[in-house]
Amino acid sequence: MFVQKRGKSARRLLTLAVAAVLASVVGTAVSASPALAAPGPSFTNPLVGAPNSADPSIVYSGGNWYYVATTWSSKIIMRKSSTMAGLKTAAEQTVFTLTAGPGCCTMWAPDLQWINNRWYLYFSAEASPGQGERRTGVLESSGTDPMGPYTYRGILNLEPNNGWAIDGSVVRFEGRANHFVYSAFRGGEQGLFIAPMSSPTQVSRNGVRISSPTLSWERQGMPVNEGPYAVYNAGKTFLTYSASFCQTPDYKLGMLTWTGGDPMLPGSWTKKSTPIFQRSDANGVYGPGHASFVRSPDNTETWVVYHANSSAGQGCGTTRTTRAQKIGWNSDGSPNLGVPVRTGTSIAGPSGDS
Repeated sequence: MFVQKRGKSARRLLTLAVAAVLASVVGTAVSASPALAAPGPSFTNPLVGAPNSADPSIVYSGGNWYYVATTWSSKIIMRKSSTMAGLKTAAEQTVFTLTAGPGCCTMWAPDLQWINNRWYLYFSAEASPGQGERRTGVLESSGTDPMGPYTYRGILNLEPNNGWAIDGSVVRFEGRANHFVYSAFRGGEQGLFIAPMSSPTQVSRNGVRISSPTLSWERQGMPVNEGPYAVYNAGKTFLTYSASFCQTPDYKLGMLTWTGGDPMLPGSWTKKSTPIFQRSDANGVYGPGHASFVRSPDNTETWVVYHANSSAGQGCGTTRTTRAQKIGWNSDGSPNLGVPVRTGTSIAGPSGDS
């Protein structure tokens, strides 16, 4: 009997000991903080220097960053790098030359988008004869490589009577078709317009106006709304845009918020009464504008990528350089871009960019 009790006691003690060890391990696992992705290599602005660096568009795909910007030539040029910091010295590669389609020598404001397992490059250009001036063209990739090759798919029929339509990009709405937002002149004023897309290369009707430069800070030098680009957060769609004349140091960013309902109705949008990003004389940054937004490789951060000048006297030309910085969010979910960072300031790269 004594031996039997001793065996039961030993087994009971062993069971309790194992349980204690398991509890300790489980407790440790539950209380431990999750591992955080390391920031990428640091860089300083400008992220990409002149001359092919205004109106930037950046995407992250398959472990690499891809960058396009205005060239003011017939060539659409792309850079590729495994880190955002590496874009500064990455080689430029021509992915398309505008020999057919809109114009031969003045491409600007490219926008790179992934839709239906293909890459699409939307761009502004002087138009071919019979197609009107300053139109938006589109290229389609033959596969899944952002570097192409690309095929020219024609002009988006955005404005009545072949009116000019520039600075376009794609905006997405949950449960709805994609739409195309752009800048155009109607009634002698340059505003923002939106058109529904029937496919990545076609719109189903001309656009409707959703914003005009009515506020004083949108009218410095000239009344302008242009360069629309969407950023998404907390289930909301925010449409940023550039305001005032790019030839002035007061070129800046404003914002519309989609409040629900039909995006084609102006009443479905509200305009923020103040700029969200503007010149910083203290940091030597002038005319920050034409922004795009990109997520970090680990999807925990959002970065704004924009162009700006380093002197108040510089304007719309090739002096503009690409800059980037991480953004935050306001309590209502809207983007908080902060203040443009001074050139030469060390910036830790996007999270997971290693």
